[in-house]
Amino acid sequence: MKCPFCGKDNTKVIDSRPTDDSSIRRRRQCENCGKRFTTYEKVETMPLIVIKKDNNREPYDREKIVAGIVRSCHKRPVSITQINEMVDEIENQIFNTEEREIETAKIGLIVMDKLKVVDEVAYVRFASVYREFKDVNTFMDEIKKILN
Repeated sequence: MKCPFCGKDNTKVIDSRPTDDSSIRRRRQCENCGKRFTTYEKVETMPLIVIKKDNNREPYDREKIVAGIVRSCHKRPVSITQINEMVDEIENQIFNTEEREIETAKIGLIVMDKLKVVDEVAYVRFASVYREFKDVNTFMDEIKKILN
């Protein structure tokens, strides 16, 4: 790390501590001029691109997953805390694949797996939109899967 005062690159870390936003604050001192300064380190996350059904690509947006789950849980006994925990788990699963691109189909399957455990009605609601049910028979087939 170069000293911002004298430009030499012989600095030492005096103190290191985590911050609230998951970065690390480091207090440094230049061994050449003796001045102190602070640096912040943050883990660089790789950008994730979502491949839509029509093959368009767009940046990953957590809020879209949250909105879909909130709609499917409307008037259901599912708290916002449960929803946030579910989305955290979904994100962990998505980012742990270490792929730079992911299809909406894969995200949808992960969401449905999580919803099935939390609330079956919310699961069927989400599945009806995600799988684009065309008629009542398709809807009933999905409900039969839950009952079995």
